[in-house]
Amino acid sequence: MAVLVWVMVGLAIWHFTVYLPDHFAGGIAGAFLGAMVGSVLGGMVLHGLGVPSRDAVNLTTFFEGIPGTVVGMGIVYFVGLRRERAESPDALGVGRPA
Repeated sequence: MAVLVWVMVGLAIWHFTVYLPDHFAGGIAGAFLGAMVGSVLGGMVLHGLGVPSRDAVNLTTFFEGIPGTVVGMGIVYFVGLRRERAESPDALGVGRPA
């Protein structure tokens, strides 16, 4: 049940990426994957690399998914931003006066 909560937290936070510039590696789908993987991995790490039992799910389970989601989407964002900057003409020296 906790994994479902973490995934739903990641999904909810992912919806706010429409307000950010699209520099994610893989576009909005990459941001989605970063949010999903980050929320589950982050929740598991904060819960001691395990999944709590069905009876152990409470409001703190919700908050366990937030840091992983933000970190996962942040990694995908900065990978995409770095890739875009590396492929831009300015990075290759094209268009700059000598």
